[in-house]
Amino acid sequence: MRFRRIGAMVTTTKPKALVLRGPGTNCEDETLRALRMGGADADLLRSDVAAKDPGLLGGYGVLVFAGGFSYGDDLAAGRVWGSSLRRHLGTALRDHVAKGGLVLGVCNGFQVLVESGIFEPDAAPEERSVALFANESNHYECRWVTLEVQDSKCDWLTGAFGAGHHMPCPVAHGEGRFAVKDDAAMEALKAAGQIALTYVNSGAEGPVGYPANPNGAAGDVAGICDPTGRAMGLMPHPERNLDPWNHPHWTRLPGRRDEGEGLAFYRALVESALAGL
Repeated sequence: MRFRRIGAMVTTTKPKALVLRGPGTNCEDETLRALRMGGADADLLRSDVAAKDPGLLGGYGVLVFAGGFSYGDDLAAGRVWGSSLRRHLGTALRDHVAKGGLVLGVCNGFQVLVESGIFEPDAAPEERSVALFANESNHYECRWVTLEVQDSKCDWLTGAFGAGHHMPCPVAHGEGRFAVKDDAAMEALKAAGQIALTYVNSGAEGPVGYPANPNGAAGDVAGICDPTGRAMGLMPHPERNLDPWNHPHWTRLPGRRDEGEGLAFYRALVESALAGL
């Protein structure tokens, strides 16, 4: 929290965060709690309301697209909401990032951001080289995984934790398999510093297979960012690991745990927005 002195009066300034939800979203409450525990002044807004008045996004340092099953995943996970976002809020979203604002999409929110094209701003919708497909297991995956922070353009993530940092986090999705058009597309993402998080084995060496990589993601990719590093999406749910007892083995984990590792993730996001005030 930043303190600002006005004459003889001292006021406090919190970064403002906005959680956007759509029909079928079901993780907005956990996301609001994560942002507020992380130090933000967080609000909730339906994206269709924002679509009618994009100016409602103004004044927020962080925009978060929560998880769930928008529009029932009837056409594909996130496709309907992502198409609507691109059409009605695409310009506002790009302006937000251009002005230094942060964007986060979690699980379905990540799928929505991929469909919106924010990670490939110069590509037409039909020319996108990244997508999220059905899990290789061909069923819904609900389990804990280990994430590794990569050296990426996402400065708020690498600055807070450093490349190589490991974080336990739950996943809950049926279409979370990160896919690329070809090897060249993957190399381009790596070269641009857009690979933010990957799945890794927990306490073991060797190739990362199932279930450590719960969906068969190419390159074990769990999350990516846009070329600026200010828009990020990931399939796992840090907001479901805020308290020390959220982890199923919390009594057996080494060291003292005063909070869940996901809280540090959201705190880093909020503090980065605070630095931009």
